[in-house]
Amino acid sequence: MSFSGTVKEELAAHIDSSRHCQLAELAAILHFGGGSCGGRAGSHLSLETENEAVIRKCFTLLEKTFNINKVEVQSRGRILLDDRIENKVIQALHLDKRENDRIVLQTSVNSLLIKNSCCARAFLRGAFLCIGSMSDPEKSYHLEFVCSAKEQAEQLKAVIREFQIDARSIRRKKYEVVYLKEGAGIVDLLNVMGAHVSLMNLENLRIVKEMRNSVNRRVNCETANISKTVTAASKQIEDILLIRDKYGFGNLPDNLRQMAEVRLEYPDAALKELGGYLEPTVGKSGVNHRLRKLSEIADRIRL
Repeated sequence: MSFSGTVKEELAAHIDSSRHCQLAELAAILHFGGGSCGGRAGSHLSLETENEAVIRKCFTLLEKTFNINKVEVQSRGRILLDDRIENKVIQALHLDKRENDRIVLQTSVNSLLIKNSCCARAFLRGAFLCIGSMSDPEKSYHLEFVCSAKEQAEQLKAVIREFQIDARSIRRKKYEVVYLKEGAGIVDLLNVMGAHVSLMNLENLRIVKEMRNSVNRRVNCETANISKTVTAASKQIEDILLIRDKYGFGNLPDNLRQMAEVRLEYPDAALKELGGYLEPTVGKSGVNHRLRKLSEIADRIRL
């Protein structure tokens, strides 16, 4: 199962004890995954989904919030309610029903249902179950909600931002997509929705990923430093050989002559180590100064 599927299974198993939270989540499920379907008796509220976890969650919430146990489940995950129960659901969730008996869902969930923080969490949980998805965190950090209307996306983004999470939106073909691309923000949202096991799994993956990246950065840095040191040492030896062959060590001051001889004797030594071979010993800056003087002499010879 994908990571996104695992998150949804966990969220589907999470049932709030408070009726107002159950109503908020049910409103989100019917709003983002529901619609109306026609029949001989007019249009009816329905939920169509291929995700069995969403069907189970919807049935459980209907059973708990409206104290019913008879819900017709048709093919392709379509759930139909009888007229009596349907009217109760429409009134409790503040859905819109026109006079000609055709049901039209509002463009956003009624704000009264999600005015409490706990209800907002339930609303986000229901929304993710219906229209949410998440990429494999081992590859990239990306979580999104694909909305069919701009009003849905704006409400969803606003609710997420109430929890200090930086959600953004973008138009993708005919859909409005609310998304998160930062690992920390995704972790916070999983916590808000109540997917605590998935949160811990994601955090473990993030730790391993960050450690791997840190090690890679350190190795790359050390490799670059070694390469830089080798290149500098090769240039120094090249300059010293030129001075020896074209100018002669005997024409150098004693401190530079000694420096040139030590560098030729220890071609792989670091600057600090070279200073220890000189008499008297010299610090790293002193060694660097003498090698720079030798380089200047070599440059003059090349002219």
